[in-house]
Amino acid sequence: MSGAGPIRILIAEDVPTDAELSVRELRRAGLRLAHRVVDTEAAFRGALAQFAPQVILSDFAMPQFDGMQALELARELAPDTPFIFVSGTLGEEYAIRALKKGASDYVLKTNLIRLPSAVERALAEAAASAERRRTEAALAETRARLERIRDLGSAVNAAIVRLRERGELLQAFCRIAVERGGFQAARLLEIDPASGAVSVAVVTDETRDSVIAVVEEYNRDPARARSLLAEALRSGRAAFSNDAAADPRVLQREAFARAGVGSLACLPYFVDGRVAGAVVLRARERGFFDSEEMRLLGDLTANLAFALELIEKQKQVNFLAYYDPLTGLANRALLQQRLIQAIDAARSGGRRFALVAVDIERFRAINDAFGNAAGDSVLQRMARLAVEVAGEGERVARLGANQFALLLPALREAGDVGRLLERAAPAMLDTMIEVRGQEVRVAAKAGVAIFPEDGADAEALVKNAEAALKRAKTTGERYTFYAPSINARVSERLELEAKLRRAVERGELALAFQPKVHLDSRRIAGMEALLRWSNGGGGAVSPADFVPLLEETGLIREVGRWAMRQAVAAHRGWLARGLAAMRVAVNVSALQLRDRAFVEDVRAALDGATGEACGLDLEITESLLMENIETSLERLREVRALGVNIALDDFGTGYSSLAYLSRLPIDTLKIDRAFIHRVTENAEDTTIVTAMISLAHALHLKVVAEGVETEAQAQLLRLLRCDQMQGYLFSRALPVDTAAELIASHAPAA
Repeated sequence: MSGAGPIRILIAEDVPTDAELSVRELRRAGLRLAHRVVDTEAAFRGALAQFAPQVILSDFAMPQFDGMQALELARELAPDTPFIFVSGTLGEEYAIRALKKGASDYVLKTNLIRLPSAVERALAEAAASAERRRTEAALAETRARLERIRDLGSAVNAAIVRLRERGELLQAFCRIAVERGGFQAARLLEIDPASGAVSVAVVTDETRDSVIAVVEEYNRDPARARSLLAEALRSGRAAFSNDAAADPRVLQREAFARAGVGSLACLPYFVDGRVAGAVVLRARERGFFDSEEMRLLGDLTANLAFALELIEKQKQVNFLAYYDPLTGLANRALLQQRLIQAIDAARSGGRRFALVAVDIERFRAINDAFGNAAGDSVLQRMARLAVEVAGEGERVARLGANQFALLLPALREAGDVGRLLERAAPAMLDTMIEVRGQEVRVAAKAGVAIFPEDGADAEALVKNAEAALKRAKTTGERYTFYAPSINARVSERLELEAKLRRAVERGELALAFQPKVHLDSRRIAGMEALLRWSNGGGGAVSPADFVPLLEETGLIREVGRWAMRQAVAAHRGWLARGLAAMRVAVNVSALQLRDRAFVEDVRAALDGATGEACGLDLEITESLLMENIETSLERLREVRALGVNIALDDFGTGYSSLAYLSRLPIDTLKIDRAFIHRVTENAEDTTIVTAMISLAHALHLKVVAEGVETEAQAQLLRLLRCDQMQGYLFSRALPVDTAAELIASHAPAA
């Protein structure tokens, strides 16, 4: 820190000599300081506002001003400033409370040698936290910009398909760039193929002077012109500046500074193999363009160039060579080109995609019964439905008279296609269409080929998708995959999903209750409710198979609400039978916690009960909290205020920091079974479990060990002062009535 300015330190201390000792210790460690000492609330508030400290040191007990009060004020008025207690009276209990309230550290006055390292560490953590916030903000801004560019791309591509007049297309391109892309201005420049001179074709505002000056400079001597535009036109590659007011390649720097232009990009486009012009985009922010954004803009410019080339070379006739005039969709030839592009993109990104061939059944009967015009209207309607299913018009083509193709990119697994086709079935594969005032059932079959498994080139993918379509028409299946093994796997997965939906609708899911047991007395301390599903005659389905499906389908919200109600009902049922009041824990999924209605769902499950009488506990995992930590914490605090206890499940397998752990509104920490499995055999696991138990107790939390299966494990955990255990050593998960019998059998003698 020797090269930085002095560290501004605010000291809340009523004993001047103690403050001086702290300052002396910091300076002795080589730290340069600017400090201010206060001992009243008013002075503390004023110093926060005027002195703007980088670190706050505070005594814990002062006659006029309490240290915890100072901490609360600091967290309110300067939440990002590190706060360190320097006290002679701070015990372990108060230290933990201070850390939970937001203190960075504490140092005893009898051990001031720790103070310099504590200050440096607090400053480093504050800087890292600030950097993380800046990084997160930058990432959010980048994602927003990329989303705007993608939205811009969709709008431009729609205009390319819709507009057939060259000038109209160029005007629309620049207008959309400003309206949808968020750019300050857009210009489109053209190069005369005969003279090589550049001219301004389109501008989106009235200030043409700056772009005209750059164009004139280029036209005087294209080989020696030194502008950003000249660089892009000569190289044929995009050029950009993220600091337009300071970049020497930007000739109109002063004008741009006055106009608030922060970044500038020039993207050349090619027609017939030559640079035909450039798109010039201005952005207000500095640092606007990055490689991903330039790639997307380059793709967009290439699409524009492709459309211009079609218009220039072939006009309407050649354009129709790539599009179906009836539906406006790409034809087989253009589909081949798009497949080649999709294959290149998928290979470079290591991704998969699917090609779906769709055939309208008995289409000739519709033509014969209602006429060709009616048949054309059916084809147009099916084309629109296909676009809705695929998401974009560019992903759909008309392969033949009554045959379409859908390109589905960014595929994770074959099951994604199956689910999409299942959802699309009522709209596209089996639907009612009005033909001349009469409702006509229109059905279709589909065949699916997946890249790269079912074909490494465009021709093979089309051929194999059509082969799968032919098999679907032969077998009567709604759709089939080219690879039979995928058919079986997807069919099995979708069948399981359908059965699970029916099971939820029919109330076939059940809860099983596994006891948590005090390690010292072996008495039951509570129960955890676990989901079980007996799939009719097919036997029990493993939770590892159906719980992820509940998450994927969103059914976990409904099932989670049901599970909480059932847990509360089990608790009340045991009480009604005169049994001990065993609280029941229910696992909470990420989808439930993200739901705005989560707190109300818990309140509804409690049905008016609060406090200890509610009988409900919730179990969460570390990773579940990390998506939106502040919102998650607030919802958990609201739930805890209802009397619901909260346990942190599977501790040690997530990634929350100890700083977050001290903030969590939890009562219990559950050590994951992965650490318990070898705790008696592996010294490292024993050390880790010991540390976890000590940490939990320091935070005044109960500790439950999961997956205890042997008496040796139980005895060691008892010696390590673990509070409770859960696992097969004591009992498996039991039906509610059997669990009641277990509770009764372990009741203390009267």
